[in-house]
Amino acid sequence: MTKLDLDHSSHGLGEAKSDLAEAAKMNYLTTDNAMFLETEGHMLTIRVDGKVFPAVYLHCSFPHMNNRIFISVRTGEKEEIGIIKSLDEFPSEIVSLLEEHINLRYFAPEITKINKINEEFGYSYWDTETSSGNCYFTVRSGRGNVTVVTTNRVLITDVDGNRFIIKDVAALTDKEYRMVEMLMS
Repeated sequence: MTKLDLDHSSHGLGEAKSDLAEAAKMNYLTTDNAMFLETEGHMLTIRVDGKVFPAVYLHCSFPHMNNRIFISVRTGEKEEIGIIKSLDEFPSEIVSLLEEHINLRYFAPEITKINKINEEFGYSYWDTETSSGNCYFTVRSGRGNVTVVTTNRVLITDVDGNRFIIKDVAALTDKEYRMVEMLMS
């Protein structure tokens, strides 16, 4: 390999490194570079450095542990516009708007009582009381549909994609806990 070949190959490597470094840069959204608005149709809109994105969606990095930090703002085509490090960096009226949209996206009623769970043919049929009233839903067995999120918190996803939370499995009665324990993955 000649010196000329080395120069060309190292130059190509340098370009690849700079492309990777550029791709790894996070575009953090702050009050200095981003302005959030809600349209009459209740869609969330953002203006970032003068560019308007008419419909954006919020994706929490930790939706069931801390939905106030590291929130990805994306277009309908899932293109990331930027990251909100913390809602606390925005004024209270913007925080309220963003929390409303987060709550809509991650709506997950808390299960306060489990009346019965029946299992049949690879499905479990839940009869529960939740923070949003009595609820009957069906969960496909396996596939992580009843997932331990933290030491005491369990996330349940039904066949329609609806999510339910048991905030503290230790607060369940022994009977309720035994019913849920058999389904946890």
